[in-house]
Amino acid sequence: MTDTRNAALDASRWFSYDIVAEDPTTHARAGVLHTPHGDVPTPIFMPVGTKATVKGMLPSSLHQIGTKILLANTYHLSMRPGAELIADLGGLHEFMRWDGPILTDSGGFQVFSLGEHFKLSDDGVTFHAVDYGGEVVRWTPEENMRIAQLLGADIAMQLDQCPGYPSPRSFVERAVELSSMWAERCWAAHYREDQALFGIVQGGMHMDLRLRSLAQLESIGDFPGYGIGGYSVGEDHETMFETLVPLVSEHMPKRKPRYLMGVGNPTTLVRGVACGIDMFDCVLPTRTARMGTAFSSEGRLNLKNARFSRDEGPIDDQCGCPVCAGGYTRAYVHHLVRQREMLGAILLSTHNLHYLLDLMRRARVAIVSGTYGDFVRAWNDSPAANDF
Repeated sequence: MTDTRNAALDASRWFSYDIVAEDPTTHARAGVLHTPHGDVPTPIFMPVGTKATVKGMLPSSLHQIGTKILLANTYHLSMRPGAELIADLGGLHEFMRWDGPILTDSGGFQVFSLGEHFKLSDDGVTFHAVDYGGEVVRWTPEENMRIAQLLGADIAMQLDQCPGYPSPRSFVERAVELSSMWAERCWAAHYREDQALFGIVQGGMHMDLRLRSLAQLESIGDFPGYGIGGYSVGEDHETMFETLVPLVSEHMPKRKPRYLMGVGNPTTLVRGVACGIDMFDCVLPTRTARMGTAFSSEGRLNLKNARFSRDEGPIDDQCGCPVCAGGYTRAYVHHLVRQREMLGAILLSTHNLHYLLDLMRRARVAIVSGTYGDFVRAWNDSPAANDF
């Protein structure tokens, strides 16, 4: 495989990644990802705005709680309202009124979550968009890149196949083969200099397939960063870390940002940073918020529980988010959740997102001071680690 992209198309003036500190006792590192819409300090958590909105959150509220970059979804936006319309209205940043960096995932995970409603070939994927009226859609890597470039996010992900767990080795191996072929075509079809294209490492829980996938991506071209897909797809966390730790700490390119896709409970973020992950995303903080659940220094809390009905304390007395610092009590949030008032989900979403963003901020401070190993041990010994 060779680099087929026009050499004149150089994104290096728009994107770079600087490592500013490395922890001496773990593989954690602190860095800065430079993008056209601002710098992103790492490690970082990215709130998920699937359909061009982080549910229940205004852009100003996202800024207030420390959001540096957020994620949107190519599949959903291509179906409604359509990439062409978003481009005509000024691109995704203007459309959703967010002036910071945006990452769009390829939509491949959503497509392959459609179960029997998709068909794979070397050329791409054909699927029935059953959540959008059953429309039949054909995606080649080239079409996927056309959509991503119309949306205009700062970072786009290659089209890949994400196998679930457990899957036969032959199925995972085929997913690596397809993802590599599609990565080469995405690389050739991607021309926006102001948008970085990240490759995605697949391979399931098979270390040799992970290394094969990474080697094939590196042979295609100089990707500005790498996603790590195919984790948190049914396996327990211990199984995930068996291959994730050596993959990231020993084999991933050191000078490129590493993005663990779709992982978002606090303890997994702490452990992921320790093995060298820089970027995370997940719907967990907002999805669980809509179910009445909060992250806290006491562990995971279900605000539906009757024990909170007269509790005058904040969600977490160690949290400085606008909800906890603003005087909203557990009793009030309990009432809102039990009555299914939308404000309950908004308050809990604000708190949960701030909790993860602040956790990554504190992790960065510990890395810079060379004490991240102590940070991890203190976290594991605390009630906060009881988060799932």
